[in-house]
Amino acid sequence: MKIRLMSQAAIIAAIYVTITYFVNAWGLANGAIQVRLSEALCILPVFTPAAIPGLFLGCFLSNTLNGCVIWDIIFGSFATLIGAIGTYYLRQTKFLFTLPPVIANAIIVPLVLRYAYGLNDAMWFLVVTVGLGEIISICGLGMIFKHAIAAHRRAIFENA
Repeated sequence: MKIRLMSQAAIIAAIYVTITYFVNAWGLANGAIQVRLSEALCILPVFTPAAIPGLFLGCFLSNTLNGCVIWDIIFGSFATLIGAIGTYYLRQTKFLFTLPPVIANAIIVPLVLRYAYGLNDAMWFLVVTVGLGEIISICGLGMIFKHAIAAHRRAIFENA
């Protein structure tokens, strides 16, 4: 059981890193205006608790590999961890499980952008742009992803 969960976490982290690295080539993974498509994976705690460490590790590695400053590596990963935990605890709801990652990132990431990177954009602008990117990734793409894998969730997450 532990090996299965660790394997799932590692696979989720690897997918997160791959998608983020790919999207970063177009400048969409970091910055004031970002649509980190890998955040669509933040719905996975609905299916498995292994997604919590997987998403945290994936975000941590992505931020490290993409050359983010230490504060972004720490606090950006922490925002993803908070969102993943919130999603896991709200997994029985119909739509509310999408909100914790959106809220955590919309609050924490603008502070990182402002104070760690020295962006002079208005705080409300950063909250809106990061929040909209998260809504696109999680509430939009994440819900599509959730519905696409829901029929196969036992084969993907429960069979060894």
